[in-house]
Amino acid sequence: MRICIVGAGAVGGIFAAHLATLPDVEVWAYDVAAEHVAAINDGGLRVIGHAEIVASVRARTDASAIPACDFGIVATKSMATERAIAATAAIFADAAVCSVQNGLGNEELIAHRIPRVMRGTTFPSGRLLEPGVVAMDTAGPTTIGPFEGRPASAAEVELLAATITRAGLPTHARSDARGAQWTKVIFNAACNPLGALTGLTQGRLCELPAARALMSGLVAEGVAVASALDITLDEDPEQVIDHSARVAYEHRSSMLQDALARRPTEIDALNGALARLGREHRVAVPLNEAVAALVGGLERSWEIDAIRP
Repeated sequence: MRICIVGAGAVGGIFAAHLATLPDVEVWAYDVAAEHVAAINDGGLRVIGHAEIVASVRARTDASAIPACDFGIVATKSMATERAIAATAAIFADAAVCSVQNGLGNEELIAHRIPRVMRGTTFPSGRLLEPGVVAMDTAGPTTIGPFEGRPASAAEVELLAATITRAGLPTHARSDARGAQWTKVIFNAACNPLGALTGLTQGRLCELPAARALMSGLVAEGVAVASALDITLDEDPEQVIDHSARVAYEHRSSMLQDALARRPTEIDALNGALARLGREHRVAVPLNEAVAALVGGLERSWEIDAIRP
């Protein structure tokens, strides 16, 4: 089996390294970070923290140098999805491609170019420490299922889930993965932007009563939007928040990492998407609208600082 990971940074690197430990899986990776790709090819892809792996992965910055694959796993930031799939579509002409990205709307973008698509959500998280080295900060399950618009087959979903599980990342195959995806979307939308705005880790943020109450308000709006779309959540996002505060007390969310580095965030795919869907379905979402505006303003301040004399 040949699998290509699109985006070999934090989460993508975790998937690539784990899958490369399987003797019957050939792992390729597409990434635009030339130093990271060179380090992977020179010394292997190293994961530390919750897993300790040094794996042989064939990494490329030029997608045309990657052969046709049986499966793809997209792990880029949501704002890079369209560009990444445009670059790699030829690799997946006869493949099933699964998104394990944050936020909403990635599967729709993938389906514009790929005929068989899976929606997915994953809880393992990490950060790129240096080229070729990924820190795996948290573990957790992955859930995948066919994307309703252009679905992969049930057999493909089950095979990919079983393969990822064999590699050490427990993965569940579902006929409908929307409940799992939306549980994490609501969780991320409640926590990640507050971390980005305050600079606080997950556990420290939850210690503040006012911040924790704001999270609950954001959750309530997200749950209302899911209900309007007839989506049943897999878990109560409130419980996920409390669990993450305990087991990932010092974890910096991906949005906080982006804010500290003054990089664009995934706010549009999280709170922005919930706000848009709320307006479309006449669900009041003032907190998500406010948080999206605040993070958008923060991003704009970085742009102004960059051009200020």
